[in-house]
Amino acid sequence: MADQIPLYPVRSAAAGAAANRKRAAYYSAAGPGPGAERHSRYQLEDESAHLDEMPLMMSEEGFENEESDYHTLPRARITRRKRGLEWLVCGGWRFLCTSCCDWLIHVCQRKKQLKARTVWLGCPEKCEEKHPRNTIKNQKYNLFTFIPGVLFEQFKFFLNLYFLVVSCSQFLPALKIGYLYTYWAPLGFVLAVTITREAIDEFRRFQRDKEMNSQLYSKLTVRGKVQVKSSDIRVGDLIIVEKNQRIPSDMVFLRTSEKAGSCFIRTDQLDGETDWKLRVAVSCTQRLPALGDLFSISAYVYAQRPQLDIHSFEGTFTREDSDPPVHESLSIENTLWASTVVASGTVIGVVIYTGKETRSVMNTSNPKNKVGLLDLELNQLTKALLVALVALAAVMVTLQGFVGPWGRSLFRFLLLFSYIIPISLRVNLDMGKAAYGWLMMRDGNIPGTVVRTSTIPEELGRLVYLLTDKTGTLTQNEMVFKRLHLGTVSYGTDTMDEIQSHLITSYPQTHSQASGSGTSCTPPRKAQSSAPKVRKSVSSRIHEAVKAIALCHNVTPVYESHGGAAGETEHTEADQDFSDENRTYQASSPDEVALVQWTESVGLTLVSRDLSSMQLKTPGGQILTYHVLQVFPFTSESKRMGIIVREESTAEITFYLKGADVAMSTIVQYNDWLEEECGNMAREGLRTLVVAKKSLTEEQYQDFENRYSQAKLSLHDRALKVAAVVESLEREMELLCLTGVEDQLQADVRPTLEMLRNAGIKIWMLTGDKLETATCIAKSSHLVSRTQDIHVFRPVTSRSEAHLELNAFRRKHDCALVISGDSLEVCLKYYEHELVELACQGPAVVCCRCSPTQKAHIVKLLQQHTGRRTCAVGDGGNDVSMIQAADCGIGIEGKEGKQASLAADFSITQFKHIGRLLMVHGRNSYKRSAALGQFVMHRGLIISTMQAVFSSVFYFASVPLYQGFLMVGYATIYTMFPVFSLVLDQDVKPETALLYPELYKDLTKGRSLSFKTFLTWVLISIYQGGILMYGALLLFESEFVHVVAISFTALILTELLMVALTIRTWHWLMVVAEFLSLGCYLASLAFLNEYFGLGRVSLGAFLDVAFITTLTFLWKVSAITVVSCLPLYILKYLKRKLSPPSYSKLTS
Repeated sequence: MADQIPLYPVRSAAAGAAANRKRAAYYSAAGPGPGAERHSRYQLEDESAHLDEMPLMMSEEGFENEESDYHTLPRARITRRKRGLEWLVCGGWRFLCTSCCDWLIHVCQRKKQLKARTVWLGCPEKCEEKHPRNTIKNQKYNLFTFIPGVLFEQFKFFLNLYFLVVSCSQFLPALKIGYLYTYWAPLGFVLAVTITREAIDEFRRFQRDKEMNSQLYSKLTVRGKVQVKSSDIRVGDLIIVEKNQRIPSDMVFLRTSEKAGSCFIRTDQLDGETDWKLRVAVSCTQRLPALGDLFSISAYVYAQRPQLDIHSFEGTFTREDSDPPVHESLSIENTLWASTVVASGTVIGVVIYTGKETRSVMNTSNPKNKVGLLDLELNQLTKALLVALVALAAVMVTLQGFVGPWGRSLFRFLLLFSYIIPISLRVNLDMGKAAYGWLMMRDGNIPGTVVRTSTIPEELGRLVYLLTDKTGTLTQNEMVFKRLHLGTVSYGTDTMDEIQSHLITSYPQTHSQASGSGTSCTPPRKAQSSAPKVRKSVSSRIHEAVKAIALCHNVTPVYESHGGAAGETEHTEADQDFSDENRTYQASSPDEVALVQWTESVGLTLVSRDLSSMQLKTPGGQILTYHVLQVFPFTSESKRMGIIVREESTAEITFYLKGADVAMSTIVQYNDWLEEECGNMAREGLRTLVVAKKSLTEEQYQDFENRYSQAKLSLHDRALKVAAVVESLEREMELLCLTGVEDQLQADVRPTLEMLRNAGIKIWMLTGDKLETATCIAKSSHLVSRTQDIHVFRPVTSRSEAHLELNAFRRKHDCALVISGDSLEVCLKYYEHELVELACQGPAVVCCRCSPTQKAHIVKLLQQHTGRRTCAVGDGGNDVSMIQAADCGIGIEGKEGKQASLAADFSITQFKHIGRLLMVHGRNSYKRSAALGQFVMHRGLIISTMQAVFSSVFYFASVPLYQGFLMVGYATIYTMFPVFSLVLDQDVKPETALLYPELYKDLTKGRSLSFKTFLTWVLISIYQGGILMYGALLLFESEFVHVVAISFTALILTELLMVALTIRTWHWLMVVAEFLSLGCYLASLAFLNEYFGLGRVSLGAFLDVAFITTLTFLWKVSAITVVSCLPLYILKYLKRKLSPPSYSKLTS
């Protein structure tokens, strides 16, 4: 029906009325009805055509002709295509190139089509086609691609490519300027460090993969069990997996050692949820008497083609040799996906997908090489410097008058001034990054932090979006029962002992009756059934409520006996070991475990359970047995879970139901407190469940069972018919109680999220969990503040529904968005640009039921649409894709294993450490690298300015001013330590940065390193270089030979003073570095005096030590240095006084 709404502008009043009626019909209908399939072809085409031309603003009231309706969203598709030459010039050429490249890549890497398959049990050789090997491969390179790959990653940076060209030019005699080592040594050093670092990382990855691939498993063959490596497993093999062993490939579950024919698996590395999932063996193979019989039957599994969705599977199991052939349909509950772990019993499965085709591998993306924003910005600046360099060389050749072989002169000038772009920039920055990483790991306030990607610490200071997982990241995933509400009375954690005493009093009476007459707890119930108007006592209401909670669930108690065999349920009740210390509960939902643990704490204990019965132990120690007649499992559509049980002693049949308040409020009898109390509990951040019951007579139950089994056998609309039959029972049920369970948050989550929000970071929560739970945690963790509304995006399946929902959300202001993965897919398909734009305007976004690939997709969307830096935080295997896709990935070492923390760029132990990691270390890394990068550029510019002045004075000769050793010494031993000590500088104390997170907002604007600050440094360099060289030439008319010594000394002093000028907070190591460099220089003046002659002109002119010690030398050097530095000190002082930076007000 929804798809039949014509979505075109209203042409007439009649058409308008019709459209209104249809729209009203759509909104009143619960969803698309059966008629939705019958479209006319004309209407479908019409709908999509008009949707593109319409503004994305449709109100339920039809189209009113108000202005507001046409304040449309910025359209992605509004721009009309430009035609012809205009199109080619305006980016068409780029489009053509990329299209050609894409086509070439597609042809080269044509992937094998994934197909459905038929797998014969235990016969891998019967497979028609070749399937991939069952190997895990996380390596980036192999033996042949390693060196080319690493070199490509290095030289795709303009900076490194430039140095390579300059260094290679020195092999040509005509262009040779200095010694080869002055060019090749720094470049070689950078490359050696990079290759070594990559090789170590690659070797570690190789070892981890090897360890996983060589795990041994038992394979079942005709001759018995054989040990095989994980990498040698093939499609069709029968594999035995023991308890607590990782499942090596995707399998269909054939048999288990558990009597019930089912087992539990842990899926935390696949979907991030720590609760255990129940899996059921194929009944045909589970019934076979012995293991070896799997080879005596002729059977096959038909499986759909490999796909991404981890929550669904379609297939059939067929046994051919029986008469008639057995066909069983297979669903998700018959599968065992790779990377999950068996939690109970031993399982046997047939392998259906291996290697690259397994769900877990298809859901992980290839790690990309991450490059920081600061590196990209510096890359842009070096390009600007190259333009300046070429311009300067061209000016020099022009002033020379293009005499002689001017082409060669141009190239020699390019080489002379090549110091404008300093090679030491890469070395300094890489060493700086290593230093920041070391400081993070040494920080006592965030113990256990590990930096795994040392190339992007500055990213931590530039983040705008933080995408976080919920389970295990924000929450501990430990449920605690907090509140029981009976309508008139409410019990909290401090009053649980009252419930216990009520239970103790209510059960012994029932026991004495039971022993006397064989009927249990009938009096209160008879009274109630004959005269329901009588108010029941609090005691009996507590009794009923606790019993309902103890019975209505899917929890199984497991006994770890000292003999080692799990579950001693085979014995009779008499000798069964029901001792409390051995019992643990297993369930697919931690909420249910919390409820059952609570009933145990108040005295009513679940002691055993199988598919057909369960037993409770009363406070008095008696065992009550209940037969399970039907179980209606929880689904995300029904939002409730039900069970019908028959008590053994009284043969009474009761239907218990529990579920979310939205689903239950219409089912229970009228009451005036439920809605209000649910709201109160939700505001406290508790997860609420409403519990109700209904007593059934034998006749009522038999009637229901007949209708139910008929519905289950129907071929058409089976799900709808089954739901209808169950709903016939769910009427006028007696409301027993409301329970509140708290999912405990990690330590200090609220203040951390508050701090990040104040720092201008937008937080998105992406979780695989249910919508209600996600919304609840968003409120309790203060991800959404108390004053903000939450807009829950209705489930949408078609384009028109998405259109309407987006408009409904667009009308709300300052409203957090909660959307499920399925609706997100639909919206992204049709309205990607609009959805992202709207979501980014809101204060917070919660995406629930997200698959791992969807999480990564959302990260990429944010990067494309906003161009801002993103950070992903997670702790499970399902977060790896998201962590690798983000600009900066943070992994938390949690209960869900170390997979996320190993794949992340930074690994921390608790969520609260993120605050300090970003506010303090992120800030410092970015500020320091910006200062260091610009200072190193300044160091190159100043010496190039001096060279330019020198050349212009000497008739534009392309002769170097300083010899090779002095040039290398200048960039290393004389100035390196003070310049590098800038990595210890900080503008704000850590305490201040944490106290005022608003300071972080300035960093995201990127003002510490921009063309403006860069130009300031260029002007400073030109001024200083000019003063130093002209000063040296002016003051030394008589001893012209000494120009090199004097200008170089003044240059070194100027650089040391400039470092002192740049520093904001002094550290004792900085002072040491300054004096050490000065000492080194003075020592070399004495010992390396042959270098201080003037260029190549007078190599023989040695410098006498006597001259250096004269007063004239000292005062002239001091005068030049003062003139070059004093004005800058004065300017800095004035700037500090007249426009101080934002943080200086806080520190003063």
